[in-house]
Amino acid sequence: MTVPVVGFDLDMTLVDSSAGITATLRAVLAEVGVTVTAADTWPYAGMPLELILAGLAPGTPAGEVEALAARYRRLYPSLGVPSVTSLPAAATALAAPRAHGGRSVVVSAKHAPNVHRVLSVTGLAGAVDPDDVAGDLFAEAKGVRLAELGATAYVGDHPGDVRAARVAGAVAVGVTTGAHDAAALLAAGADVVLPGLESFPDWLAGHAAALRADGAPGGGAGGGAGGGAGGGATGGAGDGERGVPAPR
Repeated sequence: MTVPVVGFDLDMTLVDSSAGITATLRAVLAEVGVTVTAADTWPYAGMPLELILAGLAPGTPAGEVEALAARYRRLYPSLGVPSVTSLPAAATALAAPRAHGGRSVVVSAKHAPNVHRVLSVTGLAGAVDPDDVAGDLFAEAKGVRLAELGATAYVGDHPGDVRAARVAGAVAVGVTTGAHDAAALLAAGADVVLPGLESFPDWLAGHAAALRADGAPGGGAGGGAGGGAGGGATGGAGDGERGVPAPR
């Protein structure tokens, strides 16, 4: 019998790290004479750090971007981590797969040591085995690690997370707690979009039932894992009936 192994993105999926990320970016970029605001940084939520820095400081040579990224990673534990908070129902969502005989894993674009720091400061670390936590990965690279971990579903707030799920052969579950709305996540190919993690346990019950019946992650209506019960927008890939969740 296949049990649910659910991967979760970190930033703006399990935790609200926006204030700390902005504070650290502002400090690093101020050192090179670039001023940014929270509004400037928000559209980059969930992207790799080097791409964020290159976007906020266009024209910066690649070598200098790498140096800025290294500086960011040194400052983030003191400037970024303390303000991070878990999003509503994050702890419940991480614990939910255990009730179905499965487990949760965390795969993030954030620097791996900082993933562990964030999970610790938010009280979420105990819900995930340290060996099931990975960082420094984005989009398709996330998918490779998710496949290695045996993920049957991946939950994230970014179109890159949808691509990760596709590479892993897992159900792509979008949440609209980040910078991308339901329409953007569905356009990227999400099998289901939830307004937040509060809806996740109900959806997971359908996913687990489909795994018991089919022995594979599947997706779509008619018993596939993507069409499980729960709040938010549901609809498997190819069923032509994707919905849009209520505004959060």
